[in-house]
Amino acid sequence: MSSSPSAGSSTTGSPTAGEAPIAEAAPVSLCSREPHVPADRLVAEMVPPPRFDSVRFSTYLPDPNQPSQTEAVQVLETFAAGLGGAHAVGGSARRGFFGLGRPKAPKTPPGPRGVYLDGGYGVGKTHLLASLWHATPAEPSLKAFGTFVELTNLVGALGFQQTVQTLSGHRLLCIDEFELDDPGDTVLVSTLLGKLVDAGVALAATSNTLPGKLGEGRFAAADFLREIQGLSAHFRPLRIDGEDYRHRGLPEAPAPYGDEQVTKAAYATEGASLDDFPRLLEHLARVHPSRYGALTDGVRAVCLTDVQPVPDQSTALRLVVLADRLYDREVPVLASGLPFDQLFSEEMLKGGYRKKYFRAISRLTALARDAKPLVEASGAA
Repeated sequence: MSSSPSAGSSTTGSPTAGEAPIAEAAPVSLCSREPHVPADRLVAEMVPPPRFDSVRFSTYLPDPNQPSQTEAVQVLETFAAGLGGAHAVGGSARRGFFGLGRPKAPKTPPGPRGVYLDGGYGVGKTHLLASLWHATPAEPSLKAFGTFVELTNLVGALGFQQTVQTLSGHRLLCIDEFELDDPGDTVLVSTLLGKLVDAGVALAATSNTLPGKLGEGRFAAADFLREIQGLSAHFRPLRIDGEDYRHRGLPEAPAPYGDEQVTKAAYATEGASLDDFPRLLEHLARVHPSRYGALTDGVRAVCLTDVQPVPDQSTALRLVVLADRLYDREVPVLASGLPFDQLFSEEMLKGGYRKKYFRAISRLTALARDAKPLVEASGAA
């Protein structure tokens, strides 16, 4: 069935032989979006993101030169198995919204209530954390997975007591990228986790470094255990050594393309967005980071022109969150301008948020590699 081009279409007819197909509608602009995320969506989305939806312990490929990686898999498999047990099912036991009206699930025997995955960026901690969520023998409504930022956003949306009530019936709460650089939020979440441990919820976490704790790109378990105060006895640290798997044995990331190539690829790619990088950075300041995932709803590729160095730390930290959401959702990023390893100043890369910036570079580079076929398919290569 044929149809006329829609408003904003980039083509006036069918492509001729040898030409790349042109998307029927012009690309969207992330700068035109100001999403609002209701509290119930925040709760429903506490599951591993699309990139980690199909990961399992069996799909984790330990580096043979890093025995700690194999050991971590074995410990986590045992930990997951220990979270099993009968639990109520059926209509009479279904949980009402926010966890009301459901009997609490049976909990595991006394012992360490949590595991902390300690290692550098790119060693597969999120893969292992999501694998633990998948391997825990409980229905999805009794397991929660989210970043530290998403957890604090949940508390902001529901209130502290309602969040405790919502999560206290869970078997497991997985927290990725536990933020240790905001004392107020750290105390808030530590208090929340204390309530959940008292309710019998098992915990698993990865974390970021504290400001000034550079550690060659690694975390320090002692920092994490100290910052969560009275919860340290409930966590078993698991050290995971290794190199950044995202670039291990892979070719160098493609160099940035020209503005014309990026624009042509954006118009030729269904579901792509197209934005000027400096304008996008300005727009991110007007959207709460909890909404960055919703900002990219339905976007299948992000195309950026005129990538420049990030001007300040606040902007840089917002970009880190956007990079995480794009990586979670496996959205390729095609860009012109500077390469991603020049986004952050030398001062930023030596400062307290060093680990976050290197993670963002690593993830954006991987997404840039994923975007290379878009240019080839558009004929703009």
